[in-house]
Amino acid sequence: MQPAVVAHRGASAHRAEHTVAAYALAIEQGADGLECDVRLSRDGHLVCVHDRRVDRTSSGRGVVSTLTLDRLSELDYGSWHPGMPEHADELVLRTPDESERGVLTLESLLDLVKASPGVKLFVETKHPVRYGGLVEAKLVAMLRRYGLARPRSKEDSQVVMMSFSSRAVRRVRGHTATLPTVLLLETLSVVRWDGTLPPYADYAGPGVHLLRTDPDYVARARSFGNESYVWTVDEPADVNLCANLGVRYLATNSPASTLRLLNR
Repeated sequence: MQPAVVAHRGASAHRAEHTVAAYALAIEQGADGLECDVRLSRDGHLVCVHDRRVDRTSSGRGVVSTLTLDRLSELDYGSWHPGMPEHADELVLRTPDESERGVLTLESLLDLVKASPGVKLFVETKHPVRYGGLVEAKLVAMLRRYGLARPRSKEDSQVVMMSFSSRAVRRVRGHTATLPTVLLLETLSVVRWDGTLPPYADYAGPGVHLLRTDPDYVARARSFGNESYVWTVDEPADVNLCANLGVRYLATNSPASTLRLLNR
């Protein structure tokens, strides 16, 4: 089975990350899933921003957790991005539109996912943050309002929670037994090298750099019943590596290119 292709922050090679335009393009390109990062604004709203600060990806400055949703919504999140064409032969100068202005809330992204049957949403909670476990509590509460917090089975779930923080993953498991989770891995510690995961994690989440040096990790994890979600896979050699190893989910900034490499 080929890996399912997950659009990392949307089709972020072609549109500004964490914008409606990036996610809509990813769906149009045929992505099997979408990935986002979430943080809490000063007034308690879940917003899709990767960095602790908004400086890199917006027209503003400041720490996300110190800015209100109204202030975050005033910023331009699209103009910084060069807007790469989806195909190499396109020579189009693109001007960011309204779908790339204003912060994207998780609520808006969930609306898009609910309207896209078959597309999974992978939500990464960022840590450390000043609000600690409130991020996971707010996430589960929002999923509950959408009827997504307690899927009939993990395979049926349209949402997957992820974090590099094992405490964050454990907190989510305490809220819901059937929402699938990914423990993201930057390094393979002595504890995790053998492919085992804590009981509250369903998928292993190694970076592709780990598989380049230790490709057998995917098989070791699978021997314990743990499939893999691998990030962030853009190079053709890395796409082929993940396909050959039988990776379950592959996160990429360019869904269209990756799908072509997989002959999809």
